[in-house]
Amino acid sequence: MKKQGVLAAGAAAVTVVLWASAFVAIRHVGQEISAGALSLGRLLVGSVLLGIFVFARPRRWPARGDWKFLLACGLLWFGVYNLALNEAERHLDAGTTAMLVNIGPLLIALLAGVLLHEGFPRQLVMGSIVAFGGVVLIGLSSSNGSAETWGVVLCLVAAAAYAIGVVSQKPLLARLPALEVTWLSCVIGAIACLPFAPTLVREAADARPSTIWWVVFLGAFPTAIAFTTWAYALARTTAGRMGATTYLVPPITIFLGWLLLGESPAPLAYGGGALCLVGVAISRYRRRAVAAMPAVSVESPDSNPSSKS
Repeated sequence: MKKQGVLAAGAAAVTVVLWASAFVAIRHVGQEISAGALSLGRLLVGSVLLGIFVFARPRRWPARGDWKFLLACGLLWFGVYNLALNEAERHLDAGTTAMLVNIGPLLIALLAGVLLHEGFPRQLVMGSIVAFGGVVLIGLSSSNGSAETWGVVLCLVAAAAYAIGVVSQKPLLARLPALEVTWLSCVIGAIACLPFAPTLVREAADARPSTIWWVVFLGAFPTAIAFTTWAYALARTTAGRMGATTYLVPPITIFLGWLLLGESPAPLAYGGGALCLVGVAISRYRRRAVAAMPAVSVESPDSNPSSKS
């Protein structure tokens, strides 16, 4: 069990880093590839790579009742989320977008508490509040200091789609392997984005080779790998607790945006990043069971034979 916990934590860490890199890559690629075309390109690459691994091993086909959850996950998380996120980053910088999208974990905790009966553990609630405060600080210290209304609305749509997708995915992972759930969801999202195929062909023909490679990167790493490691970790913890780990995405995105895009964060962003770390630590803290001390028998004077006459 301890080894599985370490592997799940490692998988969550991989997911967080790759998803943070996705915000920066989308911001860069969005200068040449539109939101719908980028979504389709990313999902096609992810579907092909995941499919290679799925068909190289024995498969477990979903039951009829699983498809409603797969459709919700694929259409909303892989489809709507990607479209809304890609378009939002054409209006907002990467750090601000990551901050706004990360109201998702609060929605996940709420939905999981009600629909998955995970409840509302005190550590999760406290950690989410602290981490969200850090995310807000990061947003207040964004590089450009302003957020377009349409970009904000799109981020909220992405956050809602992300939260519903995660809650839909959780029951599937009790019956199906993480790899298959991720692949099927990715394929469903790609099919939903097929109307953007002509745009993708046209824009890819005019794009620089480096831009095409960035699209491949988004499909291979933040999609194929990161969504699989996410599903692996989610299968081994609660949706609310797993969602809280993504509060680490904004501070990493801020750093990568500064490093790769020249979006310099204000000093306040560093305080926000620290709060995110503290909040995640609180949300994932589990009180260790204290071993029961053996009861000490205290004899009353009346029970002492020597006291009896």
